Amino acid sequence: MDFIQRSREVFDQEICELQKVSANIGNEINEVVELIYNCKGKVVVTGIGKTGLIGKKIAASMASTGTLAVFMNSTDALHGDLGMVRKEDIVIAISNSGSSHEILNILSPLRKIGATIVAMTGDLESSLAKEADYILNIGVTKEACPLDLAPTTSTTATLVMGDALTICLMEKRNFKAENYAMFHPGGALGRRLLTRVEDLMTSEIPVVRESDSFKDVIYVISDRRKGMTMVMDNDDKMTGIITDGDIRRAIQNFDDVISKRAIDFMTHGFKKIAKNAQINDALEMMTASKITSLAVCEPKDSSAIVGLITIHDIIDFNK
Repeated sequence: MDFIQRSREVFDQEICELQKVSANIGNEINEVVELIYNCKGKVVVTGIGKTGLIGKKIAASMASTGTLAVFMNSTDALHGDLGMVRKEDIVIAISNSGSSHEILNILSPLRKIGATIVAMTGDLESSLAKEADYILNIGVTKEACPLDLAPTTSTTATLVMGDALTICLMEKRNFKAENYAMFHPGGALGRRLLTRVEDLMTSEIPVVRESDSFKDVIYVISDRRKGMTMVMDNDDKMTGIITDGDIRRAIQNFDDVISKRAIDFMTHGFKKIAKNAQINDALEMMTASKITSLAVCEPKDSSAIVGLITIHDIIDFNK
């Protein structure tokens, strides 16, 4: 058997079924998004077996993107876990057939509690669908399984519907990268978005005077090992920057480079970034400007240079 071709057939079949599920989406998604957005409690996702595993992922995705959500196994719910549900909560009950006994058995208690029930099912005439307040249709015509038994296409459809709901809620909440980072502080993205320039900058800034010689500039840059130095005038005001690139250009442009002063080959309009800016902003600025260092200033006074951050500081931090 050609498993490359067989794998592609599975992909094609599931994609085809997903397109059908997508075409069936109607105003009910708007209603459910508004319902969850205005919820005063939490979202409780429940299911068993394969759909239970998908339900855990949906609950986790919602929780990490601004929607208070938890997963409740339907079997465990019958033995005490229903205690986590309150009347202000929304329960998303997942069952492709809509006839899973464990899920059907918790519907009556959920009604007594007063929670709102959203069914995620493939059978709009099922017992689950009839008992639910809202229905999200995940119906597929055939599983990718050659026996049409193992949950495959149906669980994919459930997963994608959960993703669609999660993303709609993210956009409804105007959930931004900064919010995402707050819930993911352990990840590389989270660390980068939560870290400020002042956390990585050095306050020991290499400095030369405008009148310092080319030789003096070379010495300071080499000694401080930052690949650059700031340039200061007689009034102690930072007026420019000299980088390794400026040194190379000076050697190319001046026959008498040894006699030149810092003011002759410094870059006058140097880039700055506020110390409370995100590391991500510093990285983007350096990348866009094709530079390797930034002067760091006070947020409300760009003339007050308080530090220096280099591309190597950020690279070392991200390792």
